Amino acid sequence: MNSFGVLFRVSLFGESHGSETGVIIDGCPPGIALDPEDFIPDLTRRKSGARGTTSRKESDMPEFISGLYQGYTTGSPLAIITRNKNTISSDYSLFDNIPRPGHADFVAKKKYSGFSDMRGSGHFSGRITWGMAVAGVVAKKIYGQKNITARLLSAGGSEDIEDAINKAIADNDSVGGIIECVVKDPPAGLGEPFFYSFESALSHIVFSIPAVKGIEFGSGFASASMRGSVHNDPFTDAAGKTASNHAGGINGGITNGNDIVFRVAVKPTSSIGKEQFTYNFQTEEMQKLKIQGRHDTCIALRMPVIIEAAVAVTMVDLLLIDRGIYGTDKRGKTVS
Repeated sequence: MNSFGVLFRVSLFGESHGSETGVIIDGCPPGIALDPEDFIPDLTRRKSGARGTTSRKESDMPEFISGLYQGYTTGSPLAIITRNKNTISSDYSLFDNIPRPGHADFVAKKKYSGFSDMRGSGHFSGRITWGMAVAGVVAKKIYGQKNITARLLSAGGSEDIEDAINKAIADNDSVGGIIECVVKDPPAGLGEPFFYSFESALSHIVFSIPAVKGIEFGSGFASASMRGSVHNDPFTDAAGKTASNHAGGINGGITNGNDIVFRVAVKPTSSIGKEQFTYNFQTEEMQKLKIQGRHDTCIALRMPVIIEAAVAVTMVDLLLIDRGIYGTDKRGKTVS
């Protein structure tokens, strides 16, 4: 439903224009030092402000509701929220009768029988990813992994990201992008085939991020046109290092200790200023629609840190599962 994870379980809640949005983390070990300042770097990367992002600005400051005492996690569910202040709900009143093409307006109304909160796209808004970024910070603290790096490779099909965004802004349109994420020196052995393999677990949480339309690991779809003699990654030492990395650091759904490499496809933002022709469910006629309000020209600009958070959460959950089943660390020693 709105939760991910087996032992390290992350639940997101709130709506874009509700009083607050937040995250509950169940299974967070006790004794993890947390301070509001720990979250600022990642939350700043997620914030708007750069050209091509929404003009909506929120403080994004985290408030600890439970699970933290004297600066350390207690082992009980960790609940963290942020307040929504900069909202203009009137911008969304039109979409109840004229759902935006490409957005969740239509399906939300159908699924929830008209009771869903449509303001600011409600629970389907990218605003909800605030909780994902926060969970990622906590996961990185637990895992101690500082080698997760995601970056935007291209926007609108071009490596000249700034030019692609400027052109989309000039046309009152939007563009998508490709994000690549690399995890340096990951532990070997993470992943529980068949249904919670590393790829399937990570893909699950990544596809929960609004606007994500695809994911590929290593050589990805290009591997379909390669021969096995080319795609296979020969081992080069006793530690399991490989000469190439077409598998993206994963064999049989389990991390092999080489760098984890994957790419994510992000679609163009659905809300655009360009006039469209769509259906009015009240008049039962086609009509022109010009969307007003504040929206990202390229939502992919703000997503690398969310992708990093998704990886961190997945790795912590799989690490806890692995140690719970086998009781060993990645060096084969028994964990006390």
